[in-house]
Amino acid sequence: MDARVSELFGSGNDSGSQDVASYVLPGNSYGVALKKSCVKMHKKSKSRFARNFKPSNNPPYLPPEAEEGNIEYKLKLINPTQYRFEHLATQMKWRLQEGRGEAVYQIGVEDNGILAGLSEEDLRTSLNTLHELAEKVGADITVLREREVDFDSDVPRKIAEVLIRKVPDDQQFLDLRVAVIGNVDSGKSTLLGVLTQGELDNGRGRARLNLFRHLHEIQTGRTSSISFEILGFNSKGEVVNYSESRTAEEICESASKMITFIDLAGHHKYLKTTIFGLTSYCPDFAMLVVSANTGIAGTTREHLGIAMALKVPIFIVISKVDLCMRATVQRTVRQLERILKQPGCNKVPMVVSSTDDAVTAAQQFAQSPNITPIFTLSSVTGESLDLIKVFLNIIPPLSNSKEQEELMQQLTEFQVDEIYTVPEVGTVVGGTLSSGICREGDDLVVGPTDLGQFHKLTIESIQRNRSACRVLRAGQAATLALGNFERSLLRKGMVMVSPEMDPTICWMFEAEIVLLFHSKTFHKGFQVTVHIGNVRQTATVEAVCGKEELRTGEKAVVVFKFLKHPEYLKVGAKLLFREGVTKGIGHVTKLQPIAQYRPSQSEDNEA
Repeated sequence: MDARVSELFGSGNDSGSQDVASYVLPGNSYGVALKKSCVKMHKKSKSRFARNFKPSNNPPYLPPEAEEGNIEYKLKLINPTQYRFEHLATQMKWRLQEGRGEAVYQIGVEDNGILAGLSEEDLRTSLNTLHELAEKVGADITVLREREVDFDSDVPRKIAEVLIRKVPDDQQFLDLRVAVIGNVDSGKSTLLGVLTQGELDNGRGRARLNLFRHLHEIQTGRTSSISFEILGFNSKGEVVNYSESRTAEEICESASKMITFIDLAGHHKYLKTTIFGLTSYCPDFAMLVVSANTGIAGTTREHLGIAMALKVPIFIVISKVDLCMRATVQRTVRQLERILKQPGCNKVPMVVSSTDDAVTAAQQFAQSPNITPIFTLSSVTGESLDLIKVFLNIIPPLSNSKEQEELMQQLTEFQVDEIYTVPEVGTVVGGTLSSGICREGDDLVVGPTDLGQFHKLTIESIQRNRSACRVLRAGQAATLALGNFERSLLRKGMVMVSPEMDPTICWMFEAEIVLLFHSKTFHKGFQVTVHIGNVRQTATVEAVCGKEELRTGEKAVVVFKFLKHPEYLKVGAKLLFREGVTKGIGHVTKLQPIAQYRPSQSEDNEA
């Protein structure tokens, strides 16, 4: 991944021709000529394939059914016996559990993926049976699409794709986080305002006013801080938002699936805030917004590279299509397709122009990280807004139930991303629960302080998406009220962990990095801003192992030392560092811990 992203930032060389060339024997003039012609033909055919290849929206067959996952194939469901009906209900529960509350049924498809299809009567009977099965397990069904298939029969045959949704018993709703990135003035906040408020924009930024948190943002129209907006979908796939004067609590009660948008800054001046949002809040997906009339400009390419470096799946929205001619929109689409197909990206762009495309894009996007859906829409006229709503409704969570269970069985660890003081409530922290389970009344320790110490505290109450919540599970974001705990003892980048945990605190750590771009040479003594999860701090390069200096595109193991205070880190954590135009990515390989966890003096005195 590092090499591919390095190519995106630098000048990538196409090495694909080496495969053909390796079959030609050296030391032969005929061989040299043949080698050149082979390489030329290979490059031509490769570029022609890349230019012409598009993911098929209606393939003649599907991949064979997988035993795991949330997708189930059924040829037909006609008059099952009682024993068969019970077996099918158990199978549906399994698929729902695998999809963390969502499953997709393909009716009229054999287990090997062949689209056999059903007659109209058999299809209706099968859908009725599926509806009865869903009722038995307490789920709702939505027919996503029906289409005819080519089959050796005089009678037209159809297949149906059905979404089954059931909120797990131990959850309030399904939750996905989408980070919104893109250049300044590309229409990010306006698009979120239209989606979450349910009213179109007036062309002068009225829709975005409710998203801004500061006066200077309203005056300039530019986002400088991280804000959160929610968009809900009920069990039937209908949008639940603020259009009917709902409060956040009502939206949470009505919705079975919740999309939390993380609105990030587009201006280069606020790049550190954008990187913090991508590294700290652990988004499931990133939505890159590109203005149709300006194309790829400003920080667009940089945001795309950062999201790819952090391995966040990306889909693209081309906004403001009402401001320009169709030819201009097409030019922007082609510009994006060219960048996505570069060796540094290796993405397969898929332009979404119909509801059928949106359904296909959502499923292929979740199954293959290389698929990149592209939407063209307008926040003023509302053109194609319904397509992105269909896409967001269907898109499944990336992690499966097994991974979620494993995280929940670990000790509690909560990342502190935001700190507030709320009247009559006290100190409140916002962030993400990385592992374990957190309940009201739990006793945790928070740190590290400048001396590497941890302080005891008690969780007084929990809120998710502005509504009360008693239990917080791994992967969920929330705000925790800490009562009268002294705010001055807290800072961004701290963690709240279980007292049983033995956290590793360090001033120095080793990381394997790749230098994406640097104008000169990267060497010992260089200072950079390091981003590791919710940690953001200046660090000094103490040593470059095995080399004196690094240049753009080179890899090395580097020893970093924090300047201000020690941090809690984990081996394997993704790392991103920057300083001016210097950028690099990597992962933590080794920690050099200071003296192990010790409580503060005040806690010793209390004991």
